[in-house]
Amino acid sequence: MKQLLYVLLALSAVLFPSMAFASEAAHQSIDLTSHWIGYTAIAIFVLAYTLVILEEQLHLRKSKPVLLAAGLIWILIAAYYNSQGMPHAAEVAIRHNFLEYAELFFFLLVAMTYINAMLERDVFNALRDWLVQKGFSYKALFWLTGILAFFISPIADNLTTALIMCAVVLAVGKDEPKFVAMSCVNIVVGANAGGAFSPFGDITTLMVWQKGILEFTEFFALFLPSVVNFVIPAFIMQFFIPTGKPNAISGEMTQIKKGGLTIVGLFILTIMTAVSFHNFLHLPPVFGMMLGLAYLKFFGYYIRKSGQGEIDKSDAPTSHHIEDDFDIFDKIAKAEWDTLFFFYGVILAVGGLGFIGYLGMVSEFMYGELGPTTANIIVGVLSAIVDNIPVMFAVLTMNPVMSDTQWLLVTLTAGVGGSLLSVGSAAGVALMGQARGYYTFFSHLKWTPVIALGYAASIYVHLLIN
Repeated sequence: MKQLLYVLLALSAVLFPSMAFASEAAHQSIDLTSHWIGYTAIAIFVLAYTLVILEEQLHLRKSKPVLLAAGLIWILIAAYYNSQGMPHAAEVAIRHNFLEYAELFFFLLVAMTYINAMLERDVFNALRDWLVQKGFSYKALFWLTGILAFFISPIADNLTTALIMCAVVLAVGKDEPKFVAMSCVNIVVGANAGGAFSPFGDITTLMVWQKGILEFTEFFALFLPSVVNFVIPAFIMQFFIPTGKPNAISGEMTQIKKGGLTIVGLFILTIMTAVSFHNFLHLPPVFGMMLGLAYLKFFGYYIRKSGQGEIDKSDAPTSHHIEDDFDIFDKIAKAEWDTLFFFYGVILAVGGLGFIGYLGMVSEFMYGELGPTTANIIVGVLSAIVDNIPVMFAVLTMNPVMSDTQWLLVTLTAGVGGSLLSVGSAAGVALMGQARGYYTFFSHLKWTPVIALGYAASIYVHLLIN
């Protein structure tokens, strides 16, 4: 048996030379923080993010500058390591970053496909009509969508929850842009706060849980701080919500198309599958989401087979367009690709800066010089500027010696700190794409002071009770 293992290892070294050097190259990194390459990489990243912030003014999609920045940063890194005779070090590093992105990409793609399928089946239009029929005011709808975002995100995740609630807000209040913009801010804050007290409510909490630093039940100690983080900004913002109610619907109420409610059930089943993959099979949740996509694909086949007309009775190619056609690949094609590519650029660019040495340098300064409490509060602010995933990854890589209270604090701040800016969390970035023209970087920025008040209050409550 040992001989067979040695043969397989030898073959892998011949066929896949990058794997043979993976272990060695993973430990080979050169500090370039004081090198011109490091300074150039920082300048590229800052310029790219400036263009992201100015997206609405320049009418330049946010994915374009970060895609370019990621490519340029890794060209600089790879060229330098090749010149030093270490070509595999950069290769291993970028593969690691790309794997992180791939998991996020497919998770989001499945979630977006389900959202598009429910939109096509008029699920959200029917919900909109029901909400309007109930006579809810704009203020009541503001609170309702925010509270639902807070309580659904611990079960699903903050991104998926935000996408669902934003679809409802757009359907209900599209004639009142101010209401849509403020509701999106509230949804982002609520979804991020709700995801902070659940191990699978946010990617950062999932990372801490997978690392084995905190037990599953320990995260629930963050419930009250999360409530405070959401309620304080929402309470202040409600006074600026437009008065009145959405326009009454003329004509008949929208009816959910055939299979709409079943797709909602399949989406819940998909989320349960993803959670079960992680909890019981110890597999990444994205594989459960991909299995859930198969549920939707087979159900889409059933819808088409049971439709009217001859062509509907077969699994027709994507190019066919027929009445009441349910083409699952059309739902995939309508995913928010600008957002998905934006995440690629951010993760690869920030990963490059981390490989250069900047993230480690910042983390070492913060925990070594400033102390854990101050450092963990700053982590939340940094997560709003950069992204909470690489920031939390840097903290976990440093693995500073801290009490459970401090680990809970950094989990809280990394989770809710992203609410300070629209680009600080997956939920915010996704909603900028979904509610384009209503919810922008600057429409969120004007409420940053009250969000910061909730951020500070949640930290105080956590340190007080935990």
